[in-house]
Amino acid sequence: MSAASCGSGSAATGESESVATESAMSTTRTPRVVDDSGRPQITFDPCLDIPDDLLIEVGYDPRSKDIADYPMGSYTFLVCSYDGVVSVPGTMRPYGLNILSGNVTLQEEMQKDGDISTSIDVNGRRALLQVDVAARNTCAVVVETAYGIVIFNRLYNPDHTRGSSPEEWCAGLQDLAAAVEPLISE
Repeated sequence: MSAASCGSGSAATGESESVATESAMSTTRTPRVVDDSGRPQITFDPCLDIPDDLLIEVGYDPRSKDIADYPMGSYTFLVCSYDGVVSVPGTMRPYGLNILSGNVTLQEEMQKDGDISTSIDVNGRRALLQVDVAARNTCAVVVETAYGIVIFNRLYNPDHTRGSSPEEWCAGLQDLAAAVEPLISE
């Protein structure tokens, strides 16, 4: 949902018609959740800003969308979850995807999970690849934004009982982050 800023300008108030028209065409939306932390407001909403056709293209079902918000007082995360089957060379793998958009910094994320993080970049943005072997079948890519971070966290749901490798958990996740990254506001 997009909210536009509208005014009731007139010659009597001194506002020009072009200013009112520009204002009405604004695409700025009020964030779903606003916190009192003093941190920047989240400008990328993973539930509203990722088109269904992109989700389908990268192997996720937009109809499975599950929306969650986590206003924590000192920071906030907007979360959207999807189910999907991603094609990995030779097989189709079932995955659950969580995309979290939050107003914490990449540095804070590195301090919290530095022991499982490797510095990477996604389309030129600073990012982290996070693989925690203790949290089997999960992988995350954390992308820096002007307001904080976007986390692409995926859970691999194996359809077998044999073990799987971190390479399987992370297969194609950086490509997914690269496909979504152009939609993230600066």
